[in-house]
Amino acid sequence: MPIPERLNPSFASALPPAPVQFDPMEEARQRLIVALDVPSAAAAIDLVNELEPSCHWFKVGLELFVAAGPAVLEPLVERGHSIFLDLKFHDIPNTVAGAVRSAAGLGVRMINVHASGGPAMLAAAKTALEGVPDPPQLLAVTVLTSMDQAQVNAAGVDRTPGEQVELLARMCLEAGIRGFVCSPQEVARLRAITGPEGVLVIPGIRPAGGDIGDQRRIATPAEALRQGASYLVVGRPITQAADPQAAAERILEEMAAALTD
Repeated sequence: MPIPERLNPSFASALPPAPVQFDPMEEARQRLIVALDVPSAAAAIDLVNELEPSCHWFKVGLELFVAAGPAVLEPLVERGHSIFLDLKFHDIPNTVAGAVRSAAGLGVRMINVHASGGPAMLAAAKTALEGVPDPPQLLAVTVLTSMDQAQVNAAGVDRTPGEQVELLARMCLEAGIRGFVCSPQEVARLRAITGPEGVLVIPGIRPAGGDIGDQRRIATPAEALRQGASYLVVGRPITQAADPQAAAERILEEMAAALTD
């Protein structure tokens, strides 16, 4: 499933691109997002310095953003990296619309909201990006990958995680949102209802035999891509490895093999 060209960090011209031979390793690099889930800007920059020969996309989430603020994004954007700002906005529609507009001004390429905020909030988030030049991709978070059936039921939801993901995704589609964050187990289900234009960003990625940590609904990189994932988000298997660069290369090689298939 090719990524939308506007999200490719090398897309900088309206001129038609020259024909190029498909390079599965480069395609993998354009589809791997490394999660900078670290407690300081210095730690984030150290990781980026080590990984940027291989990795183009980085995710900045709550831990790093709260610790370092918007300033942490500036050097990453200036160095040409594409940033997924993973703050999962979830509030009343007016507040979320304002947050989306502010996030769009930070130079990031993806932002997200919680789908469970409801139709009015989703519509406000979508409307907030109208008229923004080269807006970031808006994603809706469906059901967190840490939530299994017991966790979903404890939250008062009587559906399976997969059923809840599909219900939320259909609600988002009605609001005009075609980008989603879901677990690997729902990729095929969402790809079927979004079609090829849907942007599916998938956390919960663990190499075969890796420690799953607090994730529950997981898959290997190859499995997720074969099901129709657009992007894979990988954090601890890379960032907590003894050699993060080597760990990233192993994941990229697995992704490239799946893309070749």
